[in-house]
Amino acid sequence: MGAPGLALLALAVLAAGGRCAPRDALACSQGLACRLLDADVLCGLEPPGPGPGLAPARLRLEPALRCAGAAACSPCVRARLDLALEPGAAATAAAEPRAVTGLLLLSGHAYASSRCVAVEVRALLPPGRPAGTLGSVTFQCFEAALGSELRVTASTNARSRRRLSQSHRVPDCSWPKAQAAVPQCQVPRLQVSRGPKEAVVQVHEAAAAGHNYTLRLYQNRSHGAGSSRRTVTTSGPMNYSLPADEVLPCLCLQVWPEIQDPPRASSCPFSHDAEAWERLWARSRLVLHVAGDSLTCSVSAPCDLPAELVPCWQPEPAGPCQALPHLRQPVAAQGPQEFAALRPHPNLCVQVWSGGQVRLTQCLWDRALPGRADDLLLMESRGPGGNVSLCALERGACTPLASFTTTGASRPGLLEPQLRQDVAAGQCMQVWHQENGTSVVLWACPLHKYLHARWALAWMAALLCATCLLLLLLLKKEDVKGWLKTLRADCSSEGLPRGRRVLVLHAAEASAERAACALAAALRPLGLAVAAAPGGGTAVAAWGPLPWLHAQHQRALRGGDTVVLLLSPAAAAAARCWDDDGTGSDDDGDDDGPGGVEGARPCEAFAAALACVVPALAAGGGRYAVARLEAAVPAVPRVLRGAPAFALPSQAAALLRALAGPGRRRRLGPHVARLRRALADGE
Repeated sequence: MGAPGLALLALAVLAAGGRCAPRDALACSQGLACRLLDADVLCGLEPPGPGPGLAPARLRLEPALRCAGAAACSPCVRARLDLALEPGAAATAAAEPRAVTGLLLLSGHAYASSRCVAVEVRALLPPGRPAGTLGSVTFQCFEAALGSELRVTASTNARSRRRLSQSHRVPDCSWPKAQAAVPQCQVPRLQVSRGPKEAVVQVHEAAAAGHNYTLRLYQNRSHGAGSSRRTVTTSGPMNYSLPADEVLPCLCLQVWPEIQDPPRASSCPFSHDAEAWERLWARSRLVLHVAGDSLTCSVSAPCDLPAELVPCWQPEPAGPCQALPHLRQPVAAQGPQEFAALRPHPNLCVQVWSGGQVRLTQCLWDRALPGRADDLLLMESRGPGGNVSLCALERGACTPLASFTTTGASRPGLLEPQLRQDVAAGQCMQVWHQENGTSVVLWACPLHKYLHARWALAWMAALLCATCLLLLLLLKKEDVKGWLKTLRADCSSEGLPRGRRVLVLHAAEASAERAACALAAALRPLGLAVAAAPGGGTAVAAWGPLPWLHAQHQRALRGGDTVVLLLSPAAAAAARCWDDDGTGSDDDGDDDGPGGVEGARPCEAFAAALACVVPALAAGGGRYAVARLEAAVPAVPRVLRGAPAFALPSQAAALLRALAGPGRRRRLGPHVARLRRALADGE
C-alpha cells in the first residue's frame, strides 16, 4: 500500500488532535477491520494517493438517533459505505495473499454546519480473490436538525480517485422514533371546553415532564397576522379561563415548552363556533364614504370576514333592496374599498353578505341624503348590432318597459316613451356604467312629474264626483233632512250604543298591569265594558285561571267583541316562542296539552292565551288588535302580525278610534290625553 501517503495523512490527523467523539460509532462487516482516526478532521482535506486499491462502491444514508438518555436523543444520519477492490489490486492479490490498508474520508455538510471524519480500513485479500465488493463500513452518525437536508461525501486514497456524494433529508417530528425520544418533538397538548360565560383552555404536559410552558393567545388575521393579545407562562399543566366575550372565530392558541428550539402546538378552536361568529358580526361595522362623485365603504371587524360587498337600490326604508348587477366584490382585509364608476344616489345602499345572509346594511339616506321613493332604476343594455334595450329593476328582476307599470299608470308600457325620451335627453342620472365598455348602464329616472300629472286628473275626477253628489242632495232635500237628524242623534251622548266588550290580555308584570288599567280607564267612558286577564276577580277564584280565560275568549268570539293583546317585554318573549318553533311550547318540553296550555302555570295567562289566539288569528276568525309598549317592545312578533298593531303611547288616538267603532263620533281628545298621560306616568 502507499505507506508514505498514509503516513502523511496520519500526521495531519495527529496535528488535528486525533479527536474521537465519545458517542460516535464505527462498524465494519466481516472481512474488514477499521478504526476511527479522527471524528472532526479538517474538511476539504484530500487523502494522499495513489494508494492501495480500496475504492468506494456504494453509499447509503438512513436516519438514526444519537441518544444520551432515554428521552434525550438528537436526530442524525447514518452513513454506510460499500468498499470494492480495484481491478489492478485484484490482479496482484490473485498471485499471493496480501493485506491492504486504505484511508477513508467521510464528510457531512448541512446548511449551517460541516463535519468530516477519517477512518482507517484494513482488508486481507486471499489468493485468487476476484474483483468486487469486499464489505461495508458504517459510521454513526452525522447530526442534523429535524427536517433539514444533509449531504454526505465519501472518498478513499485509491488510484481511481472516485468520490461518492448523496443528499438526505432528516425526518421531522412525524417520524415515530423521534416523537418520544427527541425533546423538540415532545409537544404539549391543548384542549378547550366551552361554557356559557367562559371558555377554559387546558394545557396538558408532554411526555417529558418538568418543563415550563408559554401559552400565547393571538388573532390570526391576514393583516397583522399573529398579533399577540396575551401571553401566559406557567410550570407544568395549566388551566386558563377566557371570558366568553373575547371568544372570536380568529382567536388562536399556541403553546411551547421553555427549551431551545421548542416545538409549538397551535390551534384555532373557535373557527367553526356559531356563537363566536354571531359575536363577531355584532362587533363589525360598515361605513359608507362619499367623496365627490365616488362612493367608498370600509368594514371594520376584529377578524377577517369571508363576505361580499353588494351595492343595492332601496327607494323606501322598509322596502326590499334590489342588488345591482356586476358590482359584487369580496370584503378586503383593511382599508376603504371603492366601487368604480358608481355615482352616489340617495337610494343606494351597501350590504355585507355572508353564508347567504345579509349581515350588515348601510344606506346613504342613513347618513344625510333623504331617499327618493319616486325614482326608478333602469338598466340599459347594448346587444349585437347596437340594439339598445331598457328594463326596470324591481322585485329581484328586470322588467322590460313594455311590461312595466307603476302607480298612476293605467296599463303596462304607458311610461315607456317618456322614459326612453328622458334617458336620451339626459334627464335621468347615470348611476353606473362598466369601466371596460358601455354595454350595461344604470339610470335613475324620477317619476314624480308623471305621477303629479295623474294626481291632477284624479283631483279633477274627485271634484266632478263631489259636484254630482251635491246636485243629488239638493234634488232630495227631504231625505237629507232625515239623514241629518239621524246623524245628530248618533252624535249625542244618549245615542252611543252600549254593551260592547273589550278583552285585554296582558302578561303578569308591573308595566303591563299599569298599561291595562290606563287603557280600561280610557275605554269605559266610551260605553265599552272592559275585562282584563290576568284578573277576573271572584270568577277566577271560582273557576280557576285557565277555564276562566277560555270562557272569556269564547265569549268574545261569539259576541264579536274585540280582544286586545297588550305586548310588554314578557308578553313579547312568550309570542317569540311561537316564532321560534311554531308551537309555543317551552324548551323543556313539559307541556301536556297542545301549544303548552295545560302545562302553563296559572300566572302565565298570556302564554296560555296565545294557544287560543294564534290558531284563531291564523284562520282569520275573531276581532283582534295588538298594542305594544313602544319604549320596551321595538317590534311586533311575527306570529301576531296578522292583527292591526298600535304603538303606545304615540298611536293612542288611533287605538281608541279603532275600538270605539265608526258609529261613535264623540271627540276622543280628552280620553287620548288621559291615556297618554297615564302611560307616561307608568314608565
